[in-house]
Amino acid sequence: MATRHQARMAVVSLLYAYDLGNQSILDFSDEILEEKKIRNKQRDFALDLFKGVVEHLTPVDEAIDKHLKDWDFDRLGSIERATLRLGAYEIMFGELDSAVIINEAIEVTKAFGSEQSPKFINGVLDAIAKDK
Repeated sequence: MATRHQARMAVVSLLYAYDLGNQSILDFSDEILEEKKIRNKQRDFALDLFKGVVEHLTPVDEAIDKHLKDWDFDRLGSIERATLRLGAYEIMFGELDSAVIINEAIEVTKAFGSEQSPKFINGVLDAIAKDK
């Protein structure tokens, strides 16, 4: 069975595809999660996160943009943007402790992002959490 960490990794992949203009990913998200062996409760968890981010994209993006220092939102890398969106959504609308969410986002970023990405992700999500 997949873990919540693996489910979040899959959600970042879905958000990455969505960000690249593949809005039809919403229609195929179930199949993609099945391919990644994200099933049962973790599939429901991943779908809730993915659909939640997409539904709340405007306030999530506004929160991220507000806390970018010397960065333009549109210049963010797609992986970093996807990770920030997931983390910001969970901080803003979820029930988990912000420290857990930020740690998960850092771990996801280590797998997908550049060497500098974890510090950047940590700083932005920490600022969003303090603003909550």
